[in-house]
Amino acid sequence: MIYLELLLGFLKVGCFTFGGAYSAIPLIRDVVLSCGWLSDEELSYMIAVSESTPGPIMVNLATYVGSSQAGFLGAVLATLAVVLPSFFVILLVMNLLKGILKSKYAQAVLQGLKPCMIGIILATGVYMTLHNCFPLAQGAKVDFRALMIVVLLVACMSMYRTLKKKKLSPILLIIASAVLGIIIY
Repeated sequence: MIYLELLLGFLKVGCFTFGGAYSAIPLIRDVVLSCGWLSDEELSYMIAVSESTPGPIMVNLATYVGSSQAGFLGAVLATLAVVLPSFFVILLVMNLLKGILKSKYAQAVLQGLKPCMIGIILATGVYMTLHNCFPLAQGAKVDFRALMIVVLLVACMSMYRTLKKKKLSPILLIIASAVLGIIIY
């Protein structure tokens, strides 16, 4: 039964995610928490680990959740389920819809989706930051160490942008956050 749940849960994520892995996090959160596969805190940690390891976040999360719930076969099923919809859509687009993507209507739809994806990604980032710095658990206090890491990362990013006149590499931000996490925690 767990195999079918993993397959259907991550097939849902794979079918209804648009805009990349960061926009998938709310849907993954919904599926994983509603099935009781991970707690919210465990999921937040796994998102951070999945983001800092090679490969797409959705695939890393699906593989981890599948493995933790049903071993190797669960990892394979969850990974395939999250990847197959995109694979088939890409095949369909490449073979059947080459001309349609050049139309002004298709381009208008894609342009309309961009602000939605930016909003979803921004909302996810704000949610994760607030949830980790200001836990909502009963009796929980402000996590000043997490808040300090956020403030230091924002300050580093701002200073780098001001001094170098360009954006700080996400890879450097991930490395800096890992180092800060090791030092502060």
